[in-house]
Amino acid sequence: MARKVDPAELRAAVGAVSGWLRGETGEVPGREELGAAVRATARTLAIVAPGHAVEVRVPPFVAVQCIEGPRHTRGTPPNVVETDARTWLLLATGLLEFDDAVRDGVVAASGSRAGEVARWLPVAAPNHG
Repeated sequence: MARKVDPAELRAAVGAVSGWLRGETGEVPGREELGAAVRATARTLAIVAPGHAVEVRVPPFVAVQCIEGPRHTRGTPPNVVETDARTWLLLATGLLEFDDAVRDGVVAASGSRAGEVARWLPVAAPNHG
């Protein structure tokens, strides 16, 4: 089971990067801030969509399994969603649609169930501020 994410921790982590995500600042967040936001949102996805059918990877920060289905234990999982930190955070906050990201090539979604991740997004609201 995924480690519980405190809602205040999630809001703070997303808040620290939300200006950058919305394009209000050109300053890229530091690795620590970026990693905290990626991990909090990915772990939240694993909590709201528990299971092991799809692996979501956001290197180098996190990989989580989610969505009900058979557990994957060895080798490359059959259903994988992989992207960079910024794209993941845009998806996680609803600033980017999953299907658009796949179409534009910024998200790699392999396997028949990978697209099911879209049903569970967004997992956090971008802070307005």
